[in-house]
Amino acid sequence: MGRAEARQARQRGARRAKKAKPTGIRRFFTWRKLLGTFFGLCLLAMGAFFVIYLLVPVPEANAQAEMQSNVYKYSDGKILARTGKINREIVGLEKIPKEVQDTFVAAENKTFYKDSGVDFKGTARGVMNTLTGKGKQGGSTITQQYVKNYYLNQDQTVTRKLKELVISLKVDQKKEKSEILAGYINTSYYGRNAYGIQAAAQAYYGVDASKLNVAQGAYLAALLQAPSQYDWAVATDTGKKLVRARWNYVLDNMVEEEWLDSGERTGLKFPVPKAPKAAPGMEGQTGYLVDAANAELERRQGISEEEIKAGGWTITLNIDEKRQKALVKAVNKQLEEKLERKKDKADATVQAGATSVDPKTGHIVALYGGIGATEHWLSNATRRDYQPASTFKPVVLASAIENGAETQDGAKIGLNTKYDGTSKRPVKGSDTPFAPENEDDKDYGPVSVQRATNSSINSVFAQMIVDVSPAKVKKTAIDMGMKDGKDFPERPAMSLGTMGASTWDMAGVYATLDNHGKKVTPTIVKSAERQSRKAEPKESSIGDQAISREAADTTTAAMTGVVKSGSGTNAAGDYEAAGKTGTSENNRSAWFVGYTPELVTAVALFGEDPKGGQVTLTNTVNEGRANGGGVPAKIWQQYTTGALNDEAAAAEFDLDIEEGATADPDPTPTETPSETPSQTPSKTPTDDPTSTPTRTPTKTPTEDPTQTPSITPSGPPSFTPPTDPGGDPGGTEGAGGRVKP
Repeated sequence: MGRAEARQARQRGARRAKKAKPTGIRRFFTWRKLLGTFFGLCLLAMGAFFVIYLLVPVPEANAQAEMQSNVYKYSDGKILARTGKINREIVGLEKIPKEVQDTFVAAENKTFYKDSGVDFKGTARGVMNTLTGKGKQGGSTITQQYVKNYYLNQDQTVTRKLKELVISLKVDQKKEKSEILAGYINTSYYGRNAYGIQAAAQAYYGVDASKLNVAQGAYLAALLQAPSQYDWAVATDTGKKLVRARWNYVLDNMVEEEWLDSGERTGLKFPVPKAPKAAPGMEGQTGYLVDAANAELERRQGISEEEIKAGGWTITLNIDEKRQKALVKAVNKQLEEKLERKKDKADATVQAGATSVDPKTGHIVALYGGIGATEHWLSNATRRDYQPASTFKPVVLASAIENGAETQDGAKIGLNTKYDGTSKRPVKGSDTPFAPENEDDKDYGPVSVQRATNSSINSVFAQMIVDVSPAKVKKTAIDMGMKDGKDFPERPAMSLGTMGASTWDMAGVYATLDNHGKKVTPTIVKSAERQSRKAEPKESSIGDQAISREAADTTTAAMTGVVKSGSGTNAAGDYEAAGKTGTSENNRSAWFVGYTPELVTAVALFGEDPKGGQVTLTNTVNEGRANGGGVPAKIWQQYTTGALNDEAAAAEFDLDIEEGATADPDPTPTETPSETPSQTPSKTPTDDPTSTPTRTPTKTPTEDPTQTPSITPSGPPSFTPPTDPGGDPGGTEGAGGRVKP
């Protein structure tokens, strides 16, 4: 190669080198510089962590051993209750069966006996979730959870998580694994106010920790993930499914680790825990109110059960002391004084529940959970295992108005729309056959929607829900505040209230109607504060328009007829009121849900045997059927009278409706139909035929007086004590008080 060629080659190489050299901002982001920066940051982080490790000591036991009380107050600030001592008894690991010890390791940290006490990946994930506001995240080792419980607190902060990491490393070096496991098992919160395995064993199975078997231990270990959600006594269907899955997960892990024989594992059955008992000091209605407040704090404010039980909270409820006492007094007068609970086994099955709400604010101003939280722990105000029966029918009507539904003949549904009220009439237009029986198997012939509401005629609402469509009615119900579930199928029988619902739920639904269609979410907590922290609800008690004002007000107008001249006359008083009665299949529940312009209250009776099964209310509080228009309506009437001041009692409904109903039927027929010229019924059964109501309706089921009635019942109704109505799968309550045998 000549000199000229060599020079040209050098020039080309220089140009290539110059071209390849990064320029501008790129020269700051070479791979070499990025890697150098990364390793530099790692060294800085390691150095910072080393400094933290040196500076953060293992502290003394935290304040959990010296937990503060929570204070619960009425809405006016008067103290309702103060929590008592912490329910904990420390037991040595040697007193806990080895297989039960293993359930906790299998549930939380299979590598516990081998690891260094920390899970760096899980902790990093937890820190990131805290920084991004996603709440707490699992992944901690048993050592970390023990450190959090014993040395630190439940606060979800980055500082606490870093301390947890450092202290866990030191604790793992200084303490034996057995000591750490014992501390973890004895400091964890298991729900039911039980701290530690000894208290948990007694709370859930009524035995000492030393007597627990592996199946029970696996349940308690599974429980730690979500004590409130997984408590079998109050868990939803989803909660029960989840805790069963976690129980199986624990046992399968034990088999995998060879801590449990696979044959023994196959033979294990899920150990359903016993029913809980209220803590001392929670007698009467106090326990129900406190539990409802705690549950709402967790559900609506995001305060965990562990944080609540850690104490130091001042929780003010929306409960009005005067109204609370009025509700208890009404139940005692109208129900408890009539029962012989200790002498009569049938009377002992009667349970009452009630929820009262201010429709303008959503505040729960009074709540009745049962005879007493120490005698009957499960709150009858919040339980959802009974059918609301015919109190659901107004939801069907509201949905019909909301959706502009029409009958099979093309007539728009309104209060004066005519339906065939024949008992056992098969519905038309449905793929699912349905032909419900009316109360006493009574035929009403052509009736208006208003009259069908007054007398709660099953055949009318069964056809109406088909005309609207069950799917649309269900959507309306959920929009108004009812809860979905596997017992809420989209079928015509839904019209008779076959799903489960609580008095809390139904009070919210009716409050939405009272509030002209704006959704009302009942709330019992007014405020909750702990030191500098204040709990804030995730949503407002008064929401957006769930249904139109026309739909809500039209439904209210229909239900005023129920109180004035229908099945709910026992609820009438010196106030304007709307409401609906309901009595479920086999008379297992009886309801009255009603409202004035200022107050909404749901009252229900439930038949419950000592084991928690549903039984009939027949021949308990009164001879024969316990109807919604009887004792529940009377409780409602007495309470409402006592709860309203003069101004509230004088308030009138401000209804904006397109079409009002024609006048209520006259007490006696204006003319005798040609089909039955010689048979004019002398009386129609009231909702509580065994007692004399303050306003005894003497109406027969004629058509509206402005129309010529086409048919009346062919004879007087039977007053024979009821049996199963047979064809009615969800409720047969109506104007009458008995079911035809």
